[in-house]
Amino acid sequence: MDRDERWLLDEKYGGIKTPEYEIDEKRLATGEPLGYVIGWQPFLGLKIFLDSHPLIPRPETEWWVEQLLQNSPATSTVLDLCAGSGAIGCAALEKLPSAPVYFGEIDPTHETTIQKNIQANNLDATRAEVRIGDLFTPFGDMKFDIIAANPPYIPSGRTLEPSVTDYEPALALFSGDDGLDLMRRIAVELPKHLTKSGRAWVECDRAHAPAARELFVAQDLSAEIRTDQYSVPRVIVVSFP
Repeated sequence: MDRDERWLLDEKYGGIKTPEYEIDEKRLATGEPLGYVIGWQPFLGLKIFLDSHPLIPRPETEWWVEQLLQNSPATSTVLDLCAGSGAIGCAALEKLPSAPVYFGEIDPTHETTIQKNIQANNLDATRAEVRIGDLFTPFGDMKFDIIAANPPYIPSGRTLEPSVTDYEPALALFSGDDGLDLMRRIAVELPKHLTKSGRAWVECDRAHAPAARELFVAQDLSAEIRTDQYSVPRVIVVSFP
């Protein structure tokens, strides 16, 4: 029994090999991601449910979100843009005890999942609001102290593992020939929605991190590439000069 099978057996079935476990074991064998088979993914101590099959939160994202939240005032107004499961926003609700947190997501099927993750982790729902729509559109002229985004950024021609492309949503993965289609739009719209002392953290493709950074610089913003726990370019940190 490999690690994923053991985790599935212990976590979902309490160590008992039921007929349902055998079915799930076959799902794993076909390449379906463990998070979808179990139904949730850990993220900064939270249990993030994946009922609507959003993008599965990665350890690399978890790493930079932790860095972000460690250095943010508790009263910051936060936007989790391209929220998917809402993992980033839920972490902000927990770690920033006075922060209003907004979730922006284009796919309406994920709204119920985000709400479930807020409730299941006993987070303060009175500080949370989910809005469905294209990027910043649902937020009008609102400004935020923190904008955290894990947008689709993979070039459309890149070959990924079947466990990713066969199961995870293409809408959350791919963004044009160079992977920067959505990043271009975020860079243009960001200055209207970031407070003067605010910061945006935007996850990016390792191969296109310099090009992603230049998109923000072209908008007269300061932009810094930061590496993840594996020393791989992972996120652009953006602010006003």
